[in-house]
Amino acid sequence: MALHFAREEYQARQRAVLTAMADSGLDALLMFKPESQYWTTGFDSFGYCFFQCLLLRADGEMVLFTRSPDLRQAQQTSVIEEIRIWVDRVDAEPARELVDLLREKGLAGRRLGVEWETHGLTAANGKRLETALEGFAETVDASLLVSRLRLVKSPAELACVRRAAELADRALEAAIAHARPGADEGVILARMHDAVFEGGGDYPANPFIIGSGEKALLCRYASGRRRLDPTDQLTIEFAGTYRQYHVCLMRTLLLGEIDPAHRAMFEACRDALLACEERMRPGATMGEVFAAHADTFDARGYGPHRLNACGYSLGATYAPSWMDWPMFYAGNPVEMAPGMVFFLHMILADSESGRAMSLGRTSLVTERGAEPLSRAPLTLEPPV
Repeated sequence: MALHFAREEYQARQRAVLTAMADSGLDALLMFKPESQYWTTGFDSFGYCFFQCLLLRADGEMVLFTRSPDLRQAQQTSVIEEIRIWVDRVDAEPARELVDLLREKGLAGRRLGVEWETHGLTAANGKRLETALEGFAETVDASLLVSRLRLVKSPAELACVRRAAELADRALEAAIAHARPGADEGVILARMHDAVFEGGGDYPANPFIIGSGEKALLCRYASGRRRLDPTDQLTIEFAGTYRQYHVCLMRTLLLGEIDPAHRAMFEACRDALLACEERMRPGATMGEVFAAHADTFDARGYGPHRLNACGYSLGATYAPSWMDWPMFYAGNPVEMAPGMVFFLHMILADSESGRAMSLGRTSLVTERGAEPLSRAPLTLEPPV
């Protein structure tokens, strides 16, 4: 079996979920989030793009309800023992079949928690499930029940996180080594992925962001490639991924002579990042961290060019996004605690001048505060 953690680790996680279920008065939890399924059992698959549910009863009984391609996937990657298959056919109704399974498990008329807010349950399938459950049982939104438990990483998880950080550093080094005038963005991107895969890493949960020239102002991946000019700006945002755990970095690399305006933007990003990391302490709220980001930029006149969020939690996540819950934005009351892992990104996009600048790295919250996981220095010096 391809388990990434000891069985005792999964047992401890399951006990934590069962305790949280009891605190919420739930008789069962219907997990549709691939992150929840992976964290709780080790089940590692992209089969969540179809109808797929992990059922956990309050007594600990667990059943995976999925399609035939994921039967052996679950057998080889998870601690799940009971697997039920729904059959692909013209008149397939997996939502109703799931309710039949719930009835078989004695859950009619009981209180069920459902992970509604997830890419693992499309709106269409969610509507079908809601209809099938109508009159069968009481349902409550339990979308964050496992997510809250996943926030604080165990020592075994942090070992994966630190390995992911090493891979992210390797990817950054590869990007810097190949960012030269005339370089093809596609080659830079390929070398970054090479560094991750050759180090034993995984595909990231979303595409690496790479863009030069005017596309350096973008915060999303966009198709199309160009070659770098002698004087250019190249924005990259990427992750080292190991056992599905992500550690992110972000940089805007400058080619050629650096103009004072670009240098001032970098200094603002660096100071904002350090101010945010200073606030990243146990007991502080995520809203306080965002305030440090906003205050630093606004005091220097960059308010119109910053974003309304400055980072988010990281963990073991699946496509289409490595962004985990929760996020740094104004007033977010979530308190930070030791063992949490967060990515902070300081992003300035000045559409009027066409200049971009970004700086980001991932940190672990410790008893003493933020511990940056990257060895890369916070400097602006250009690759050439």
